[in-house]
Amino acid sequence: MIRFATVLGFALAAPVTLLAQDIFEIQVYEYATVPKGKWNLETHFNFSASGVRTGEGPVAPTQRQTRLTFELTRGFSDLFELAGYLAFARQPGDGPEFAAWRIRPRVRAPERWHLPVLVSLSAEVAFPRDKFEAEKATLEIRPILERRFGRVQIDLNPVVGRSLKGPGATEGWDFEPGGRFAVSVDPRLDLSLEYYGNYGPLHDFLPRAEQVHLFFGGGDVQFNDNLVANFGVGIGATSAGEQTVLKARLGWLF
Repeated sequence: MIRFATVLGFALAAPVTLLAQDIFEIQVYEYATVPKGKWNLETHFNFSASGVRTGEGPVAPTQRQTRLTFELTRGFSDLFELAGYLAFARQPGDGPEFAAWRIRPRVRAPERWHLPVLVSLSAEVAFPRDKFEAEKATLEIRPILERRFGRVQIDLNPVVGRSLKGPGATEGWDFEPGGRFAVSVDPRLDLSLEYYGNYGPLHDFLPRAEQVHLFFGGGDVQFNDNLVANFGVGIGATSAGEQTVLKARLGWLF
């Protein structure tokens, strides 16, 4: 399996028409954190080949939208890391625009605890611009559950998120799960199937046709111990949100 820590890219939240499903940070978190004293720089590139065609209020549509995000993470201890993010986007016919900034601490349970699954937990606060998210500030709580079976690795991210400031601040928590099934076919290559969803409010899930369900096929290429690339093509399973998304990520540990 990929040996060095894969950590979240820094990204903006997707428009309200996407039920807050974050298509800029298309990544299922794995258990490991950045090692103590190390930095990790990740660059995410995503493109909606077929996205949301109609904006909602000041929020721009995502059709043919390109997104570039940067995340810098520092490992402060063997069990704790802190990440900061900058996000940019480009609408068709326009130049690049600043879209959001974020901050995210993450902790993990020591492997010596011998839990049934490997566990870590992140909390992310985002401050998007109006053009890319109706909310002024959002909070995401992400448990990370991981289990390995030989060449197979399974990661689950049962994410919950909510608005802290903005029109949705009184609406409570949304359920936005993600998952990854990966097979190591070579010491430097993992092939994977990833899932990203948004079911709407925890207290009352939306009808299926209004939920977001994205499936990505792709993989990770480990060039060396410190450099890894991820790639994937995503297809939407409902008419809500994105229909076809291309994603790539480059991570550098130093």
